[in-house]
Amino acid sequence: MSRWDEDAKYDRPRRHTRPRTKDRPAHADAVPALVTTRDRGRYTLLVEDGDQGRAVTAMKSRSLGRKAVVVGDRVRVVGDLSGDEGSLARIVDVEGRRTVLRRTADDDDPVERVIVANADQLVVVSALADPPPRPRLIDRCLVAAFAEGMDALLCLTKSDLAPPDDLLAAYRPLGVATVATRRDGDLSALLERLAGRISVMVGHSGVGKSTLVNALVPGAHRDTAGVNLVTGRGRHTSTSAIALALPGGGWIVDTPGIRSFGLAHVQPDALLRAFPDLSQAAHDCSRGCTHGADAPECGLDLAVADGRVDAVRVESFRRLLESREPDRDW
Repeated sequence: MSRWDEDAKYDRPRRHTRPRTKDRPAHADAVPALVTTRDRGRYTLLVEDGDQGRAVTAMKSRSLGRKAVVVGDRVRVVGDLSGDEGSLARIVDVEGRRTVLRRTADDDDPVERVIVANADQLVVVSALADPPPRPRLIDRCLVAAFAEGMDALLCLTKSDLAPPDDLLAAYRPLGVATVATRRDGDLSALLERLAGRISVMVGHSGVGKSTLVNALVPGAHRDTAGVNLVTGRGRHTSTSAIALALPGGGWIVDTPGIRSFGLAHVQPDALLRAFPDLSQAAHDCSRGCTHGADAPECGLDLAVADGRVDAVRVESFRRLLESREPDRDW
């Protein structure tokens, strides 16, 4: 072997010498799909295939980097789309989101957690008894919905155990749609509110979300559990969000029970935009007005004084504002 051959044998290419390129595959053959659930880095997608669609298991493409993929996302996918056992496709693109329901773990937590994408209605589920309602948590969920431009529906369960009148009165000034249900009762009023829409259900454990989903979607088989007699709290039965098609059209997204709903990402003006009449009145506010009850010369107070808005509505709005303040008693 020549000297030249020996040098060639032991010469190794230097690291990072391969030229980088910003060009990425166009994936012209990618097909659209809907993310219906996620489990440990694997996603279940619904790919259009006739009237029913086809369930496909996929993973996130490396090209997406740290970009989150959540239930409700509209994505583009390539690879094995057969849906056969053991098959795996790749999500290569996430389409723009119309809405994003998000929360933080605590009010001082800067990390936002996206719960569901592209929902147009938030259904806040609260039991009237066993466990008792938590108005402050309800308020926080409504704040998250209003700040994102989503419609809100308050669903009160277990109306056979306690009357809904007081709780309904608290949210009537805000114009929040409400419906009351009871175990094994008629759900036609709720179905009417859900038909043709993408709705996401939230609520703390034990309020009956999974029971509702099982009644609304035959074959859903969501686990259910009772309330702990000592703590008065429900047990988590849903461990991940899942989107389920409603028989009459539309989707319902069942989410794990929550015990806190941080709102570090919501600013007062974002909430105010959900109330056009109050937003108009706030044009008279000074710059930097917090719109709270202690805000000097707030336009909302001026509007109440001259009769342009209802004082009870302003008080209810300010209650939502105050719910953003840190409080462990949720």
